[in-house]
This record gives sequence, structure tokens and C-alpha cells, in this order.
Amino acid sequence: MQAIFSDIEKLRKLPKAELHLHIEGTFEPELIFELAAKNRVDLNYKSVEELRQAYQFSDLQSFLNIYYAGMSVLKDEYDFEKLAESYFERAAADGVVHAELFFDPQAHTGRGIKFDTVINGLHRACKNSATKYGLTSALILCFLRDLDSESAMATLEEALKHKEKFIAVGLDSAEVGNPPSKFEKVFARARTEGLLTVAHAGEEGPPPYVWEALDLLKVSRIDHGVRSLEDEKLTKRLKAEEIPLTVCPLSNVKLKVFKDLKEHNLKKMLDLGLKATINSDDPAYFGGYVLENYNQCRLALSLSDEDLIQLAKNSITASFLPENEKRKHLQAIENQFNLTT
Repeated sequence: MQAIFSDIEKLRKLPKAELHLHIEGTFEPELIFELAAKNRVDLNYKSVEELRQAYQFSDLQSFLNIYYAGMSVLKDEYDFEKLAESYFERAAADGVVHAELFFDPQAHTGRGIKFDTVINGLHRACKNSATKYGLTSALILCFLRDLDSESAMATLEEALKHKEKFIAVGLDSAEVGNPPSKFEKVFARARTEGLLTVAHAGEEGPPPYVWEALDLLKVSRIDHGVRSLEDEKLTKRLKAEEIPLTVCPLSNVKLKVFKDLKEHNLKKMLDLGLKATINSDDPAYFGGYVLENYNQCRLALSLSDEDLIQLAKNSITASFLPENEKRKHLQAIENQFNLTT
């Protein structure tokens, strides 16, 4: 029997959610130059191509250095709306039916941009995406873990004025040396406000960071989590509690977490019964949006139709969508590929 997903165009039609996407990480060089010209910001690069050539990273920190530099051109609500709108256009073309976007307010308020400016522009793009593309979305406010917890708490308190515009808080940026425990009080405060919680853990950081995210931050999902498999007890817990892992394969290779995509443990996660999902992380910098991640994993890891369908279903069930919306998307997968439940 011929495989259903024998090429990328078939994969494009597979309804999928994207749950690990940094909106600032979708900043393509062309848009950076466009907004730099609009806002009269001088860049250290002479051309789009020169900037793109700089997207070569040896580790997470080397990426973050250029990542934050690119943000300097974001100045007003239009810029943030344009950034998100550009992502939604690509995501819709990739078959994404729902997206949950991380954003880093401290990276902007720290350079003099008001929090209101950031969230208003992003929120407007989220609302428009439903009308324009039929793509639902939500925002997740992330704290920069290399800053102190006092800064995170201050950011949260300011954000609560806009609580209706985001659904959860998360934790990102330089992982090593910044364990989840550093932000226990901040996450507790967020939970008292009814916000959901997620956290990056187990990317470059060790398995104990995943334990802390689960036990201290009470997260609903682990972002990345690829190093969890180093700890058998942790792996069993993730399976038993059906904790989703928002895996970003091309990102992991680009940042040297794995030397080659063929070495990635995504397939092993599925075989172990873990609730793994495929996401693009910072696709402008890491060489592929979500569809490209699916396709390259299909080829490098010899993923079966069943694996790919399971990944798509996992992305829907791991989302923060209402249950009726999840059922609708799961049924669409079943109907589209004539599957039996």
C-alpha cells in the first residue's frame, strides 16, 4: 500500500497545530530590512543576503545574540502586527489550523517599547488570522530566564491589565544556569490569576530542569524536553501523565543539540508512547517552518503515516483549545484520510 504522506504536498493537507513558536523568531531578513527602513534603524548588515548568512549558530547563546539584535527594528503596534501577520500567512499555507504564539515582552520593554504596544499589535493580528485564514490562535507570555525573577514578576503584574489577550505564561531564553525553580513564585502568581503555564526545559538543560518545571511551575506542557529520555523515571512519568512535549527538530539540529536530524529522538518518543509534537521554534533562523519540520523528519527518521497522523493528533490534543474545538479538528483528520478511530 502506497504511503498517504509520500510527499510534502500531502503533508501540507494534514491539519496540525503549532504550539512552540516564538513570534520574534519568525522575523525574516526581508521584513527586518523593510521595518528598519520604515523606522530609520541602521542595521549592521548591508543586505538581506548578508544578514541571512549570519544565521549560523554554534549554540543557543550565539543564536540569541542575533535574535535580540533583529528585534531592534520593532517600534510600534503596526510592526508587531505585521510580524505576526507574516507568520500566520505562512502557517495557514502549511496546514496549521491553530497556533499558540510565544512572545517576549521583556526583550521589548527593556529597549523602551511599551508593553501595550507589543501585545496590542500581536493581539490584533491574532484576531485577524481567524477571519482571514480560518486559523485560530492564542498568545503565551514568556519570561526571559536569564533575567531575574523580580523583572519577571513586574512584567506579569503589568501584563495582567491585558489578561484577556493571552492564555498562559512560559519560560524561555538561555536555559543553562537558569533553572525553573528561579521563577517558582512568578508562576504561582500567574496560576492564581487563572493562567496556564508552560516552560522550556530539557533542551540544553538537564532532566532535573524538567522535573522542576513539572513539580514547581506546575506546567501543562514541556517545551522541547528532548533530554528527558536520559532519565528513565522521568520518561515513565511523562508517559503516565500524558505530558505533551513541544519538540522542535530543525531547531535542535541548528543549535547542535543533535548533530544530525537522523540522530534525533523524536521517533523514539513516539515509540515510547510519549505525547510528542512537531513545531518550528524560530523558523526564520532555523531553516524551516512547521511543514518543513514535518517533511524533513518524515525523511530523516522514516516516519510512517501512523507516526505523522499521531503527531498531528498530539498537536491538537496538547493545545489549549476548548474540547469541542479539539474534537472538530481531530474529526477533520479522520474524515480527510478516511481513518478509523
